[in-house]
Amino acid sequence: MTSFDRLPPALRGWLSQAALPWSPASARAIWEKAGGRRDPEAALQRLSEVERAMLRRDRFTQA
Repeated sequence: MTSFDRLPPALRGWLSQAALPWSPASARAIWEKAGGRRDPEAALQRLSEVERAMLRRDRFTQA
């Protein structure tokens, strides 16, 4: 839980609404790669894009 608590507030908020169960480490990696410190909104958008792609992939692989 402490790794979750160390995440930026905006990222914690996004994770609380995410459709998939993200690990704090995975979410932080995408957040940082997308420039979350400089542009939190862009990083949140990138996380949403990644999540949508994962959901699409899962839907097709389960069929």
